[in-house]
Amino acid sequence: MATGWAGDGAVQDQIDATVKDGIKRAQQRLPSGPGATHCDGCGDVIPEARRVAIPGVRLCVPCQASADAEAKHFSGYNRRGSKDSQLR
Repeated sequence: MATGWAGDGAVQDQIDATVKDGIKRAQQRLPSGPGATHCDGCGDVIPEARRVAIPGVRLCVPCQASADAEAKHFSGYNRRGSKDSQLR
């Protein structure tokens, strides 16, 4: 039986790759290392409660909100194996 260009399990493989990419992106955004006492963005003091709640924090709340808004514009669509991506 002819199945076209996609092999068996290709759809599930693409779904799995999308999920793995999403997890990797989320893990890369997590703060790591020692936290900062002052914001890397604006220099304001980061409150102790925030430093305790989020180990490794580097930004104050307003700067973090701005960074999150900029990151929101990133498209997480997985184009690997997408027929549409081959046409662009």
